[in-house]
Amino acid sequence: MVWCSGWKLASAVSNAGGLGIIGAGSMYPDVLREHIKKCKLATAKPFGVNIPLLYPNIQEIIDVVMDEGVKIVFTSAGNPATWTGILKEKGIVVVHVIANTRFALKAQEAGVDAIVAEGFEAGGHNGREETTTMCLIPMIKAVVNIPVIAAGGIASGKSMLAAFALGADGVQIGSAFAIAEESSAHPAFKNKIVGALEGDTKLAMKKLVPVRLLKNEFADAIAQAEANGADSNELLQLLGRARAKLGMFQGDMENGELEIGQVSAMLQEIKPAKQILEEIWEAYREGLKRFKDLHEEQV
Repeated sequence: MVWCSGWKLASAVSNAGGLGIIGAGSMYPDVLREHIKKCKLATAKPFGVNIPLLYPNIQEIIDVVMDEGVKIVFTSAGNPATWTGILKEKGIVVVHVIANTRFALKAQEAGVDAIVAEGFEAGGHNGREETTTMCLIPMIKAVVNIPVIAAGGIASGKSMLAAFALGADGVQIGSAFAIAEESSAHPAFKNKIVGALEGDTKLAMKKLVPVRLLKNEFADAIAQAEANGADSNELLQLLGRARAKLGMFQGDMENGELEIGQVSAMLQEIKPAKQILEEIWEAYREGLKRFKDLHEEQV
């Protein structure tokens, strides 16, 4: 949710009954502090901050989160053992994002309170194993004893119900809210997501960190470089700096990096976050009733 989930989206989701999360991955420490302060003014409900652990200024980001009294932190893209204990000493609930059973166990050993198990369908940074959410969730539930939050390919109440059927204790939804009215993503990016069809995303840059992207000229250039045997250094040069900002925030739909999940093909309309959440809950309740009715008929 880099360049999408600032204080406006996070507070709107929390006010509507979800847990809004500020995406710190696209923020300098002073910008993150500003977003946290504004979020606290905009909602009295809980909200969290997502922190990719691979960033070079991670210590400053952690300090901001602790200074501002953030109660919930989602960590990703790094070793949770480094920071989990420090955050928990401050009374912060720590959730770590993983994509395979090995890292699920490592996260549990590090003392996290819950994990997000993110399947291959998800947008942005992804697992190298390319395990789908439907396969991943029951495998993770079989090896850990902490809550498991399902992510990847979830954008509706029906998919949320399916995740619970697989054993998930909760769900994390990204792509559906990337096109919310309150999302800070560029309007051109939101419109491109709405217009996306099946097969319009792909997993790229596996020699660096696998990322699911919408297809465009940049994604084609990456694919061609990979087909020609480019190593990680060549891919880094092609990626350059601020490529995601160029596309998702500044609106360059051909040269920018456009991170979004496979569910983009299901997203048809830009709506307020509250309406998105209400529609998810309504579809979930309808689906749950349908299964209860089917069970009663069979009994």
